[in-house]
Amino acid sequence: MFKLDERLQRDTFPVASLPLCELLLSNNAHYPWLILVPRREGITEIHQLDHADRDQLWRESHQVSVWMADHFQFDKLNVGALGNVVSQLHLHHVGRRKDDPAWPGPVWGHGATISYLPEQVEEIKSAFPWTTAFVG
Repeated sequence: MFKLDERLQRDTFPVASLPLCELLLSNNAHYPWLILVPRREGITEIHQLDHADRDQLWRESHQVSVWMADHFQFDKLNVGALGNVVSQLHLHHVGRRKDDPAWPGPVWGHGATISYLPEQVEEIKSAFPWTTAFVG
């Protein structure tokens, strides 16, 4: 049975349940930062997903990336699966601006976070297209 890592639960807000992944919003308003987490138990690396799940992960990542580019303003979109702290497979999508606090370095461990206000979270959630046609 799939269970979201405790740290991801604590540091994010749920946005949508896509065909393969849970889509989460990182609670750091410095950056538009969404995270895809495949609902597969015991998977820590992309290459561990079967062929169909890998294809679906890339479809969902692509479409989340396109939505982010349309919805947020940023100069660069960084996409990556690190897993050094949280081993559960998750794919970060971080919009970066040349004037953001960490530019051009990594966002991890850079300064204090700014938590989203509840109405900001709801605005992002309501703007995300919820239909499975979006990710199919």
